[in-house]
Parts: sequence; structure tokens; C-alpha cells
Amino acid sequence: MAIICYNLTIMVDLKYKRNFCITAHIDHGKSTLADRLIQKAKIIEDRQMMNQILDNMDIERERGITIKSQAVTIPYHAKDGHDYELNFVDTPGHVDFSYEVSRAIASCEGALLLIDATQGVESQTVSNMYMALEQDLTIVPVINKIDLASADIESVKHQIDHDLGLDSADAQLVSAKTGQGIDDLMEAIVTKFPAPTGNVENPLQALIFDCHYDEYRGVVVHIRIKEGRVKTGDIIRLMSSGAEYKVEQAGIFKIKYEDTGVLEAGDVGYIIAGIKTVSDVKVGDTITTSSKPAEAPLPGFKDVKPVVFSSIYPIDSNDYEELRDSMEKLKLNDASLVYEKDNSLALGNGFRCGFLGLLHLEIIQERLERDFDQAIIFTAPSVRYKVMPAGHEELWVDNPAEFPEGKIQGAEEPYIKASIITPSEYLGPIMELCRMKRGTQKDMQYLDEKRVELIYEMPLAEVLFDFYDKLKSYSRGYASFDYEVTDYRPTDLVKIDILINGKPVDALAQLCFRASSVERAKVVCERLKGEIARQQFKVAIQGAIGSQIIARETVNPVRKDVLAKCYGGDVTRKRKLLEKQKAGKKRMLMAGNVELPQSAFLAVLREKEDN
Repeated sequence: MAIICYNLTIMVDLKYKRNFCITAHIDHGKSTLADRLIQKAKIIEDRQMMNQILDNMDIERERGITIKSQAVTIPYHAKDGHDYELNFVDTPGHVDFSYEVSRAIASCEGALLLIDATQGVESQTVSNMYMALEQDLTIVPVINKIDLASADIESVKHQIDHDLGLDSADAQLVSAKTGQGIDDLMEAIVTKFPAPTGNVENPLQALIFDCHYDEYRGVVVHIRIKEGRVKTGDIIRLMSSGAEYKVEQAGIFKIKYEDTGVLEAGDVGYIIAGIKTVSDVKVGDTITTSSKPAEAPLPGFKDVKPVVFSSIYPIDSNDYEELRDSMEKLKLNDASLVYEKDNSLALGNGFRCGFLGLLHLEIIQERLERDFDQAIIFTAPSVRYKVMPAGHEELWVDNPAEFPEGKIQGAEEPYIKASIITPSEYLGPIMELCRMKRGTQKDMQYLDEKRVELIYEMPLAEVLFDFYDKLKSYSRGYASFDYEVTDYRPTDLVKIDILINGKPVDALAQLCFRASSVERAKVVCERLKGEIARQQFKVAIQGAIGSQIIARETVNPVRKDVLAKCYGGDVTRKRKLLEKQKAGKKRMLMAGNVELPQSAFLAVLREKEDN
């Protein structure tokens, strides 16, 4: 069977191109709006159409979130009689992926700022708008879900004017679910967004805003051409690493790949160049040609650094090789996943991993369990601390096992600037929650008579466990939360060791702020007590800082009724039998080992903190 490929080299004039992104808070309807735009353009048959078509992972569909940004090129015949090429990028909404959002925004000239007509402006709406303004994008506000009975369009328009400083008269009213207002939105994209700039004769400058791994083609690099031209057969250079590759295919996204053979200034598309792993390609990097290289890379590139750390171990130690293969395959698709080999006396061989945030950690966990069928345990998440041991150079510590023994001169922990937007009726409980989490209030503004914006500075470690859950609980789901890591500040850091029968269990050790350590240790000890089987001897479960015990629970022994055969007689006879049993249990305690069931680790590590 012969396969014939056609190279579509017809290029559209720059003035008939529009590059834009859709950005919004979580769950405001980005993916559904993307579906309607694709459906309107008829680039896919109705029978192939499905909800959240750009969200191609099962996790994305189930959770209703976008994890990977996706690009697609849509042809559109406008009312002015011209055919336009609309390139749009559907961006992630969660704070963990804010760098990916910033690079996607940098590849566009315009942004549709989507706002839920029932929820109004939320914290990530504000932060995404500022991100778009930093890139000098033209912003068109879009009010979505206008078909719902609870939609309050006038209130949202007031928020657009007052909170965002945009003109609500420009706001487009749509219902992404029913398709209402989509025609007017398409016209607004053509009339309100500027055409891209650039010269095809200049040296190539292409921004990498995303990439993914295809098992048949290697790495597919998503690019926006700022200057110049790239075509099949060109030798390209990645400016951050200097690595060179030959372009095997270049084209545009129309849900599937469409090979055009060439991409020019103003285009959004992809190239395939025999790159083997995603980690070779860095989002935000600049591509140029080796024959006519650009003088300087495009601005804004930075290496993404993990902020949350945890160790992964297989539940069955014999599955380590399988877990290693799964991690390698997952790394092919997720360049932001950082891992290295790790070892625990209690759990055996595993990996120490770095994540962009807690959602990123949960996604990796789900993908390992679901896509690769791995049964795994994650240790308690931790942040990276700066520790100054007495008489030694400062260390970066993210693993309790690496915490230096003996006296330390000081320690520093990462701090975040948190922005919370909440209805004013929930203000009291939320301020108390932030105070409990060592937050310092920096600002409070009433956005209108019903909503308040709070700005807090607090340690990142306090947000890791249950902050987001409690915030949603206290505000009945109405509060929104956004944060950025700012700097490192001094802290009173201690290492909590968990001792079972006097022996430390390294996998349960935690780094903690001293004032919270007793409460944290109590919670772990209580959970372990419910999971450890009773032995022939008394089992002590202890939380300790160095040699000081700060929490204790006891698993009582199972005991035989040695007095059952004593019918009356002197009390000393009974006491003698009990003392004999007591001595036997004491000898057993000295020699006995307590096996921790896997359920004990899961109980401590997987559940949210409830203190």
C-alpha cells in the first residue's frame, strides 16, 4: 500500500493571521470554548467531535482541568470577505503550570480572558491578565455560561471595569456549552486582535512554547515563528544548549498534524527533528538555523525548578525495575519531572522526585498507577530548605534523611505571596486559617460590597498539606487561591523521627517548623497505632526530635490468661505467675521486631493532614 504525502506550501499573508490564547481561572470553561471554536471551523467531522477534544489525557477529562497546553489552527471566513488563519492555544489554568501559561501567552498577540458569569473574577483571572499585560497582549474579556439561571452578567461587567481595569463594553457574551455568541466572538478575534509582525528574510527566531513525545516520531516541538522561516531539511540549533538537529517535518496543528513543509514569521506550528527525549527541549527556548543564526535568543527564558519534593517506592520491592522503566517513559512526556535514585531501610529502592506543585505530584501519581499499572507509595511531600550546619557550608535539603545531625546555626524556607479572593462573609475564618498557617497579611482590598482580596505572605510548606482543602471548606467553595514563590526566610526547622519499638523508620521522618512539630508527631503516632497489629509485647510508637520524645502512642500486647488455672490459693502464687509472664514479655521486647504493614505507610502518607 503506497502512502502519498502532499506538502501544502500555500502561505497566508501576515495581515490575515491571528494568534491568540484562551486563559482563565480553573473551571471557567476554556476547554468547552475551544470545542465550540473547532466545531465552528469544521476542521473535524461531527462524528469525530467529542467534549474537551484538546484534553487528550483521561485525567484531564475526569478532573475537568487542562494539564498540557494545546495549539490548533482554525480557518475562518470573516464578514469582510477574507479568509483568516486563526492560531489559538488552550492553556492550563492551575498555578502549578504558570510558567507554561506564560510561554503560551508569549507566542500570541491577543488573549481571550474568560470569566464565568456565575463565579465572576477570581484570583487566577487576575494573575493571568497581568501575565498577558506583561507580554503586551491585546485582551478581550469573554463572559461565559450566560445561559445559566444563576448568571449575573451586570455584576461581572462591573468586576471587569473595577477589578481588572478593562472596558466591559468590549466584553463578548457567550455560552460555550450551547454555542450562543460564538459567531460574534470569531468576528471579535479578527477585528480586535492585531496581526502578527515579523520578516521572513530575517534570521530564524522561533519560540518553543510546548512539546510532547510521540512514540513513532520522537519529540514534537510546538513553536511560534517570530522572525524568519524554517522548512524541511534545515539544520536548526537550540540556543540554550547549542544542540543541532535536521528538520524532518514542519507543519501546523489541525487537531492532527498537517505537514506544510515550511513555517514562516507569524505562524504557530510544529517541527519534528529526530529529538529523542523531551528533556532535550526546554520550553521558552529559542530555535534558530545553524547556517544563518540569530544574534540573540528571545527574552523570557528560564529553567523551571521544582518546588515540592517526595520519594516514590514500589509497594513490592521486586517491582523496582518496572517502576524505573515507567519513570523513564513518563520523563519522555514531562520535562518538568525531576528524579534521582533513592533508598530507604523501610521501603527499599525508589526515587526522589521534584514537582512543580501538589497538583503536579498528584498527576504523576495517577499516571504511574493508571497508565503504567504501578502500585506505589509516596512519602510526605516536602519543600527545599537552606540549612547552615555549625562549621560547615550551607546545604540544600529536601529529604529528611539528608538533614545534618547535631547543632545547626540556622535554616531558611521558601515563602510565597498568596492572593485570595473570597466573599466577605467568609473573611473571618479565612483570616484565621492564614494566621494558623503562619501567614502575614500584607494587603486587604474590598473589590466591591461582596468580595474581598487578601494578600498574604506565608511559608510554602504550610500550603502543602491541607490549606487548599480547608480554604474551600471554610468558604463553601467560593474562595479562589493563587500564589507565587518569592524568597527564602529564616525558620526554626527540626527533624521529626518516628520510632517503632525504639527503632527509627526513615521513610516516616519529616522536616517541620518547631512550633508545629508536637501536633504533627501526634497525628502520625495516632494513625500508626490504628494500623500496627498487636504483638506478644507492648509496642511503643514515638515521635522524637533528636533524643527528646515529643509524642507517644502504645499498642497494647495480646496476653494469655495465665491465672486461668489458679483456683484459689495464696495471692503470691498468682503474682509469681504474672511476674514470670512480664519477664518473658520483656525478653521478647528486646529481641522482637515489629513489621510495619504497607497500610501503615499509606495511612500516614496518603491522607491529608487533619490537624
